[in-house]
Amino acid sequence: MKKFLCPALDTFPKTKKERALTLCRRLETYYPDAVCALEFEGDPFRLLVMARLSAQCTDKRVNEVSKPLFKKYPDVFSFARADRAELEELIRPCGLFRSKADQILKTSKILVEKHGGEVPQDKEGLMALPGVGEKIANLMLGDAFGDPHIVADTHCIRLAGRFRLSDSENPAKVTKDLEKLILKAEQADFCHRLITLGREFCKAQGPRCEQCPMKRFDAT
Repeated sequence: MKKFLCPALDTFPKTKKERALTLCRRLETYYPDAVCALEFEGDPFRLLVMARLSAQCTDKRVNEVSKPLFKKYPDVFSFARADRAELEELIRPCGLFRSKADQILKTSKILVEKHGGEVPQDKEGLMALPGVGEKIANLMLGDAFGDPHIVADTHCIRLAGRFRLSDSENPAKVTKDLEKLILKAEQADFCHRLITLGREFCKAQGPRCEQCPMKRFDAT
């Protein structure tokens, strides 16, 4: 099957590098205030837990579930002492609740026992935690610790293909492709804006191409 490409590509420059820059500027113009959709209140541990809950679950649902969850367990120390059955019941609406509860409990205990309750601020340390892959590690680095990285979620992967910035559907490969095209300082913001575009207009099924703001710009 032929890959679906953005119908507005003819308004973008031909070279991949210039196309990426143009997309950055258009996204910045339309979504100047785009931020992480997970409402983690600036708390790295909260973001870590919420990012794990978001696997195969919407950010909206995670935000809803997180309110009573963090009311009962307000910090890493209370999570480390949490009753597994109670934790599973609280996060059940997010799906995969048994495996998620297991990884959250293990992570909390590791953070308390080995890191004094603090979340590691380096990629290697983050990816050593249960259930943390490159996507979550990069999200943590960019949004919790101010070190911008590419976060290749499903929206980012889909749109990177539609704008011909990557020809892969492998998250690691898409991450590497976009790292070469997007300025380091802009990578986190770029991904948040791209994800927002994917949710609002460039959907997996039934993309709203006629209403898409990316077609309303003159080629630059």
